[in-house]
Amino acid sequence: DEIVASHGAYQESLIPIIQDIQSEYRYLPPELLSYVAEKIGISEAKAYSVATFYENFSFEPKGKYVIKVCNGISGEKNTTDDMLFTVETVSCLGACGLAPVLTVNDTVYPKMTPDAAAELIHELRGA
Repeated sequence: DEIVASHGAYQESLIPIIQDIQSEYRYLPPELLSYVAEKIGISEAKAYSVATFYENFSFEPKGKYVIKVCNGISGEKNTTDDMLFTVETVSCLGACGLAPVLTVNDTVYPKMTPDAAAELIHELRGA
Protein backbone atom coordinates (compact mmCIF):
# COMPACT_ATOMS: atom_id res chain seq x y z
CA ASP A 1 0.00 0.00 0.00
CA GLU A 2 2.86 2.39 0.77
CA ILE A 3 4.43 1.79 -2.64
CA VAL A 4 1.10 2.33 -4.43
CA ALA A 5 0.47 5.48 -2.41
CA SER A 6 3.91 6.87 -3.21
CA HIS A 7 3.22 6.66 -6.96
CA GLY A 8 -0.53 7.18 -6.92
CA ALA A 9 -3.18 4.58 -7.74
CA TYR A 10 -3.15 5.32 -11.46
CA GLN A 11 -2.83 2.96 -14.42
CA GLU A 12 0.24 4.83 -15.62
CA SER A 13 1.91 4.12 -12.27
CA LEU A 14 2.04 0.36 -12.89
CA ILE A 15 5.67 0.15 -14.00
CA PRO A 16 7.14 2.34 -11.23
CA ILE A 17 5.04 0.48 -8.66
CA ILE A 18 6.19 -2.97 -9.77
CA GLN A 19 9.78 -1.73 -10.05
CA ASP A 20 9.63 -0.69 -6.39
CA ILE A 21 8.00 -3.99 -5.39
CA GLN A 22 10.75 -5.91 -7.15
CA SER A 23 13.39 -3.73 -5.46
CA GLU A 24 11.85 -4.52 -2.09
CA TYR A 25 11.42 -8.28 -2.58
CA ARG A 26 14.12 -8.94 -5.25
CA TYR A 27 11.37 -10.43 -7.41
CA LEU A 28 7.75 -9.74 -8.29
CA PRO A 29 5.44 -11.90 -6.16
CA PRO A 30 2.45 -12.80 -8.38
CA GLU A 31 -0.04 -12.16 -5.59
CA LEU A 32 1.26 -8.60 -5.24
CA LEU A 33 0.94 -8.00 -8.98
CA SER A 34 -2.71 -9.08 -8.76
CA TYR A 35 -3.19 -6.82 -5.74
CA VAL A 36 -1.65 -3.83 -7.53
CA ALA A 37 -3.81 -4.44 -10.61
CA GLU A 38 -6.94 -4.22 -8.46
CA LYS A 39 -5.68 -1.14 -6.60
CA ILE A 40 -4.94 0.84 -9.78
CA GLY A 41 -8.00 -0.35 -11.69
CA ILE A 42 -6.57 -2.58 -14.40
CA SER A 43 -7.09 -6.24 -15.19
CA GLU A 44 -4.68 -8.86 -13.93
CA ALA A 45 -4.08 -9.82 -17.56
CA LYS A 46 -2.94 -6.27 -18.37
CA ALA A 47 -0.62 -6.19 -15.35
CA TYR A 48 0.88 -9.57 -16.27
CA SER A 49 1.31 -8.59 -19.91
CA VAL A 50 3.31 -5.53 -18.88
CA ALA A 51 5.38 -7.41 -16.29
CA THR A 52 6.21 -10.25 -18.67
CA PHE A 53 7.04 -7.91 -21.55
CA TYR A 54 10.01 -6.40 -19.72
CA GLU A 55 13.00 -8.69 -19.16
CA ASN A 56 13.93 -6.94 -15.90
CA PHE A 57 10.90 -8.26 -14.02
CA SER A 58 11.20 -11.70 -12.44
CA PHE A 59 8.51 -13.90 -10.91
CA GLU A 60 11.13 -16.15 -9.30
CA PRO A 61 12.67 -15.33 -5.90
CA LYS A 62 16.28 -14.21 -6.20
CA GLY A 63 19.26 -14.33 -3.91
CA LYS A 64 20.64 -11.38 -1.99
CA TYR A 65 23.23 -10.92 -4.74
CA VAL A 66 22.16 -11.11 -8.38
CA ILE A 67 25.16 -11.82 -10.59
CA LYS A 68 24.75 -11.22 -14.31
CA VAL A 69 27.13 -12.52 -16.94
CA CYS A 70 27.06 -12.50 -20.73
CA ASN A 71 25.67 -15.55 -22.55
CA GLY A 72 27.83 -18.62 -22.52
CA ILE A 73 27.32 -19.98 -19.00
CA SER A 74 24.72 -22.64 -18.44
CA GLY A 75 23.37 -24.40 -15.42
CA GLU A 76 20.07 -25.76 -14.22
CA LYS A 77 19.99 -24.10 -10.81
CA ASN A 78 20.33 -20.33 -10.76
CA THR A 79 19.82 -19.49 -7.05
CA THR A 80 21.79 -21.00 -4.20
CA ASP A 81 19.85 -22.82 -1.47
CA ASP A 82 20.75 -20.13 1.07
CA MET A 83 19.16 -17.46 -1.22
CA LEU A 84 22.43 -15.54 -1.25
CA PHE A 85 23.30 -15.73 -4.95
CA THR A 86 21.38 -15.82 -8.22
CA VAL A 87 23.27 -16.19 -11.49
CA GLU A 88 21.57 -14.94 -14.65
CA THR A 89 22.82 -14.99 -18.20
CA VAL A 90 21.97 -11.91 -20.24
CA SER A 91 22.41 -10.98 -23.87
CA CYS A 92 24.19 -7.73 -23.13
CA LEU A 93 25.58 -5.91 -20.12
CA GLY A 94 26.53 -2.87 -22.19
CA ALA A 95 30.16 -3.07 -21.13
CA CYS A 96 32.03 -4.96 -23.89
CA GLY A 97 34.99 -2.59 -23.54
CA LEU A 98 35.44 -3.81 -19.96
CA ALA A 99 35.12 -7.52 -20.79
CA PRO A 100 35.22 -9.99 -19.36
CA VAL A 101 32.70 -8.36 -17.07
CA LEU A 102 30.00 -9.34 -14.61
CA THR A 103 27.60 -7.33 -12.50
CA VAL A 104 26.45 -7.85 -8.95
CA ASN A 105 23.22 -6.01 -8.16
CA ASP A 106 24.01 -3.65 -11.07
CA THR A 107 27.58 -2.85 -9.90
CA VAL A 108 29.98 -3.56 -12.78
CA TYR A 109 33.11 -5.65 -12.16
CA PRO A 110 35.45 -5.33 -15.18
CA LYS A 111 38.33 -7.49 -16.41
CA MET A 112 37.20 -10.50 -14.40
CA THR A 113 39.19 -13.72 -14.22
CA PRO A 114 38.02 -16.98 -12.65
CA ASP A 115 40.21 -16.23 -9.61
CA ALA A 116 38.87 -12.67 -9.33
CA ALA A 117 35.28 -13.93 -9.57
CA ALA A 118 35.92 -16.54 -6.88
CA GLU A 119 37.45 -13.87 -4.63
CA LEU A 120 34.45 -11.58 -5.21
CA ILE A 121 32.05 -14.38 -4.22
CA HIS A 122 34.15 -15.06 -1.12
CA GLU A 123 34.00 -11.35 -0.17
CA LEU A 124 30.23 -11.21 -0.72
CA ARG A 125 29.70 -14.30 1.44
CA GLY A 126 31.51 -12.53 4.27
CA ALA A 127 29.50 -9.32 3.88
